[in-house]
Amino acid sequence: MLTWINTVSTQTRKYELKARAESQRETRDRIARAAAELHEEKGVAQTTVAEIARRAEVTRLTVYNHFADLSELIPACSAHYMALHPRPDLDDAFALEDPRERVRTTLARLYGWYREIEPMFGKLFSDRASVPELDRFLELNIDRMQAELADSLASAFPARGRRADRLKALIRLAVEFWTWHRLSRDGLDDEAAADLMAAAVAAQSA
Repeated sequence: MLTWINTVSTQTRKYELKARAESQRETRDRIARAAAELHEEKGVAQTTVAEIARRAEVTRLTVYNHFADLSELIPACSAHYMALHPRPDLDDAFALEDPRERVRTTLARLYGWYREIEPMFGKLFSDRASVPELDRFLELNIDRMQAELADSLASAFPARGRRADRLKALIRLAVEFWTWHRLSRDGLDDEAAADLMAAAVAAQSA
């Protein structure tokens, strides 16, 4: 009888721990979602913990219990947001043999993604100068992603020496969010912007 009681008690405890862990995950996800929504609406610099707590329907202490500071909150917000707005699949673009077409197709996909996430990225890049945690996160993630993308695209061209350096710099400029933003403001759609930058890259590589 005692063995049976102990078994039931152990199973009950495991169930309670599992339920508690699930509740904690749900709360954490709710906070990350609330923060991501506010960051998209008004930016990281202008979002307060009180606003996040109010939207997530938790207390400020609960927010701090899950995320001690912005360096912990920002990655969770990013994970939530990127799950809703994943980066474009570029595998088939990189499989193209013609380097110019590879650049053009990649940029068209990238620019389409930038257009989708403009409300968020516009605020993030504007806020990075005043929010060190955000600047560090963007440096390690978005900046690195853009640099690696530019290096991969540049490697398909035969340029060497200073010409290769200029080519890489131009491609690095082409993959920047603010480059797309400026071209879009000037009235170019994503395909036209990609065509323009691909032509400039091809001219530099010639």
